Amino acid sequence: MMARPTRDPIVFLDVDGTLLPFRARSAEFAGVPADAVGPADDVSGNPLPARLDPADGGRLLALGCQLVWATTWMADANDLISPRLGLPKLPVVEFPDDDEPKHGLHWKAAFLCRWAAGRTFVWLDDEITDADQQWVQAHHPGRALPHRIDPLAGLTNGDLVLIRQWLAAP
Repeated sequence: MMARPTRDPIVFLDVDGTLLPFRARSAEFAGVPADAVGPADDVSGNPLPARLDPADGGRLLALGCQLVWATTWMADANDLISPRLGLPKLPVVEFPDDDEPKHGLHWKAAFLCRWAAGRTFVWLDDEITDADQQWVQAHHPGRALPHRIDPLAGLTNGDLVLIRQWLAAP
């Protein structure tokens, strides 16, 4: 028996500024001891994964959506980010090199709409603008929530509450 493709809503995940805030998270904010996850734990030599909140993985999975990497980290997100968040390997949006943004849109906007193919989706990114939100609403035939994450704080519980409320709305 072949597995059917999921029709669950999609959550497109950016990494930099979204799951990896540009400012270090305090141990209190992250909910983990300051020395529990640090640069010494990262075999890639990249100190930024120390800013990940390991609890984000469980919070994202609890949304009941199909999680998909939509990041310039591409497949590296599965190798370097997923394990630190307790996530399985996720599908990865392979962005073409030749997609040029039009009319002030983020270079991901039109491509993510095509990738979603009419499915409901949430796009979490720190670079989303009003122009992206308006374009997605006008051009995507399904429900869509392009949600800008504060790049200094990264994904917060407030963001997740808003997303759960949006997903629950008819």
